[in-house]
Amino acid sequence: MLAAGTAIRVRDDWPETRGRCHIRTPHFCRGRRGRIVRHLGDFPNPEDLAFGRPAPRRALYHVAFDQPAIWGEGAPGDDLLVEIFEHWLTEDEA
Repeated sequence: MLAAGTAIRVRDDWPETRGRCHIRTPHFCRGRRGRIVRHLGDFPNPEDLAFGRPAPRRALYHVAFDQPAIWGEGAPGDDLLVEIFEHWLTEDEA
């Protein structure tokens, strides 16, 4: 489990270009750096549930992103808060 405050990067992956899929990770945060705010619990993977496949439980997190870096507007300290499943996240060394 990732701890609050852990620096992460969202996978820069576009599975929808490879065929039918159900993706819960917003386009605007793919490839971006953020930080873990909190663990929300473990839930069946909706990417599998959408197609009636067995769905392993996956950790879901609130992840904060620097709003000005993503949207190009906002004040320093403004954040976007997004729910993202752990299999889309990697710890970021930077």
